[in-house]
Amino acid sequence: MDNSTEKTNENLLRLSGTVEDIIFSNPSNGYSVCELAVGGELITVTGFLPDITEGDSISAFGGYVTHPEYGEQFKAEYYEKNLPSTESEIEKYLASGMLPSVGKSTAHAIVEKFGENALSVIENEPQRLLEIKGLSQKKIDIIHKKFLEQIGVREAVMFFQSHGVSASVAARVFRVFGSESVHVAQNSPYQLIDTVDGFSFETADKIAHGLNFDKNDPKRIRAGIKYTLKREASTSGHTYLPRFMLIRRAANMLECESAAVEDAISGLLMDGDIVLENMGEYDAIYAEEYYSAELEVAKRLRELSSIYFEINQAETDELIAEAESESNIILADSQRLAIKKALENSALVITGGPGTGKTTIVNTIIRVMERLGKRVALAAPTGRAAKRMTEVCGIEAKTIHRLLEITAIGDSSFQQFTKNERNPLSADVIIIDEMSMVDTCLMCGLLKAVPVGARLIMVGDADQIPSVGIGNVLRDIIDSELLECIRLTEIFRQAQESMIVVNSHKINNGEYPTLNERDNDFFFVRRNDSQSLCETITDLCVNRLPRAYGIDSLSQIQVLTPARKTDIGAANLNRLLQNSLNPPSVEKPEKETRGRVYRLGDKVMQNKNNYRLEWRKTDGEKGTGVFNGDSGFITDIDHRNQTVTVMFDDKEVKYDFLQLDDLELAYAITVHKSQGSEFDAVVMPIFETHRLLMTRNLLYTAVTRAKSLVVLVGREDILHLFVDNNNIQNRFSGLKNRLRID
Repeated sequence: MDNSTEKTNENLLRLSGTVEDIIFSNPSNGYSVCELAVGGELITVTGFLPDITEGDSISAFGGYVTHPEYGEQFKAEYYEKNLPSTESEIEKYLASGMLPSVGKSTAHAIVEKFGENALSVIENEPQRLLEIKGLSQKKIDIIHKKFLEQIGVREAVMFFQSHGVSASVAARVFRVFGSESVHVAQNSPYQLIDTVDGFSFETADKIAHGLNFDKNDPKRIRAGIKYTLKREASTSGHTYLPRFMLIRRAANMLECESAAVEDAISGLLMDGDIVLENMGEYDAIYAEEYYSAELEVAKRLRELSSIYFEINQAETDELIAEAESESNIILADSQRLAIKKALENSALVITGGPGTGKTTIVNTIIRVMERLGKRVALAAPTGRAAKRMTEVCGIEAKTIHRLLEITAIGDSSFQQFTKNERNPLSADVIIIDEMSMVDTCLMCGLLKAVPVGARLIMVGDADQIPSVGIGNVLRDIIDSELLECIRLTEIFRQAQESMIVVNSHKINNGEYPTLNERDNDFFFVRRNDSQSLCETITDLCVNRLPRAYGIDSLSQIQVLTPARKTDIGAANLNRLLQNSLNPPSVEKPEKETRGRVYRLGDKVMQNKNNYRLEWRKTDGEKGTGVFNGDSGFITDIDHRNQTVTVMFDDKEVKYDFLQLDDLELAYAITVHKSQGSEFDAVVMPIFETHRLLMTRNLLYTAVTRAKSLVVLVGREDILHLFVDNNNIQNRFSGLKNRLRID
């Protein structure tokens, strides 16, 4: 094909030429930058260009863009390799090393034998290559497979692009199915949901609709049922749905008859993809993996509950006294009891609000256990919570994921734990903080790794909102009464001086907080409309609080909001705060994607678990895994290499531009996202939103995230509605009943 530029029917430019130089290539996602020789000039082409090599004749489809640093470039949406057509071109192509076992002499022999049909023979009649001296059946199979891969990438990208699916998703499908990608997508698009990481039901449905699949196709309905279970788990934390509710919600989403959903449920039950269990009043339907996780948690907690340790009371009292002397403290009776119960029980829960002495108890338990020669491991669900635990306990705490040595499975972001029942933790005492954040699946992994004879001490505040993930683990454990549970209610004298602590307990008890006492740490700023409320929050973060308290706007102040959307939700507040705290500048590179702008210096947060992301610490340590809720700052945006670098505390992570959906701005975050974190100052809008979000425990959780200062902004009558609303949204979870003592 002549090197040229032309318009296609897709309103994309087609740029044809020869690859002269590959400037950059990311094999993990196919993104590349190359120089393409077109009509006697070199044009820089960027985009999804997997498997290109120097000398390739290609057609890139896209358009010209002007880069602020590198000037005019051609941004390719996808590309095709232009296979040669003349005998001399074909021989040159085959001799280039593109196909294994084909060198110059073999290339010449193939073209001499098959002429201009050589490539067609390799693709469609590979057995005919046995006529070429030196080619065995094994070699021919490898040649055929590699050739199909080369043309398969092109076909896969073109197929998925034609159905509105991005090139990056097409690349993930191709990594799983190779040259069979288009065949699988055409015949069973819903199969891709379970086999390709990040492939959604909506995407599969879009492809199926484009291929004129029947709306009542059993494969579609089955996939929709599993999707409904997963969606409810991710949005509402349910481990199961009542059968009647699943049928109703799936039928509405799929726009089909309930009878079709019922038939599909029967088939899924027979295949073991979902599990039915009678709950007395109704039948419950679980996704199989959630059912297995819940059963495993219940079984292992029951096993731990049956193990007790004999202790010498006099020796224990002496050990506690030594710990008190060493720390220069006098423990309350409730704290002494908690320490003794930690020595006696294989599993113990310690729960209480702020200022009730949980940290003092944990520190004393550590000292006593170490005096007894026990190996102690500390962990928390998030990096921030683990860091805080390290600071207050004086020994390293890890995230639970890191404690369990998480690893990715193959070329995906699905994970497994290296520490498990076959390779348990090397610890005699395992102390987990912020237990309210631990979901059923993470708890399952943790319990599998607890060695026989070890003690598991779970510390948390049961009155906070539950985990982002499925289940209601801490509350279910406490309510089941299976395990020994120490409830701390006394606020110690030093904590009583903080209105944050006092008001936290008032809110938790259903009382209205005391507002605006002079020279204190809890304030309410009255504003009646969304515009003035947003302006006030911006002013507080940018000007008033930094001036009055000498705190940093970015690192020490956190805006928490109940909702993601609405005028006073996280999305809009982030736009306003970004423009005020980190305005655009010619000196600050930025990257826009899907309507969001990421700028050098921005405060950002990881919004999903990604087990494959690599990080490097400032001390040179390396590892993988960045988790939902980790927050940091953008320290570099590199348009040449298409990367954004984020510093999470002491861990540096590079994201390529195709991974930016993992990030969101974090000047303002939802209260749910704040779990496990602690901030010097919390600013929170108090406004009318969805009734399910205007709850006492959500307000309580927000207030308890602050170390030194709380500023609420809004209407006092709405604040009262938050406190009055003690309706906690029930999660469908079977754990409590599985743990109840018969």
